[in-house]
Amino acid sequence: MSAEIVNLRQFRKKQARSEKDKQAEQHRISFGRTKTEKNLTKALNDKAERSHDQGRLEPPKSED
Repeated sequence: MSAEIVNLRQFRKKQARSEKDKQAEQHRISFGRTKTEKNLTKALNDKAERSHDQGRLEPPKSED
């Protein structure tokens, strides 16, 4: 009828890691994307904007 012996220091560290993991998961959900994903999206948007601007026609300038 002996109970399992637990090292309290290890138990506390394990519990702290578990709490940090839970908090990290919440932050991943809240803040979403990685820096790489943000940079990729920005680069694609910049490229699309440049491509769009290159196709723009300048209105003819009338000389009076």
